[in-house]
Amino acid sequence: MITYYDDRSVQVTSTAVRVDGRSYPLAELGMVWHRRGDRSWRVLAGRGAIGAALAGPLVAAVLGIGLAVWLHRSAVVTIAIVGASVLVGLGIGPLADVLFEHLDRSYARGSRELEMWARWRGRPVRLLHTGDALRFGQIYRAVQRAMESAPAGRRGQNVIGTSGSSPRPRSRP
Repeated sequence: MITYYDDRSVQVTSTAVRVDGRSYPLAELGMVWHRRGDRSWRVLAGRGAIGAALAGPLVAAVLGIGLAVWLHRSAVVTIAIVGASVLVGLGIGPLADVLFEHLDRSYARGSRELEMWARWRGRPVRLLHTGDALRFGQIYRAVQRAMESAPAGRRGQNVIGTSGSSPRPRSRP
């Protein structure tokens, strides 16, 4: 038996797909397809907040420099305001690394709910439902590899479909 994917709740092997304690033998699976849900506005708002957090100190630094020039104060006051503004702008450096990491993880996880469906014993069954796009892709590819490696007698019956709202693939590429 070959294991293609294994985590706490999903295991894909050369004989079966196990999800949350339920087992679906590959010999009983027909077509497999996936569906994408609507975008999560919460995730998109979170990305916007990270972008604002990244831009905020930089905007404050530029406004401080503009204020220093606009006030026409003595050179010492102007240099102090410009210096403080530049320090605020440079202060984003260490914070930016953390924020970019969160932004990168947000894109890896995705902003949609994803579902994997299969025809099992003649009826459609939802195998997996997750919002983590990276994990979903790994599991979906593992199921593809497992079904492609099925014995020659079953290979013609196991079909991996594309995304769509019905058990058959969409007509557009």
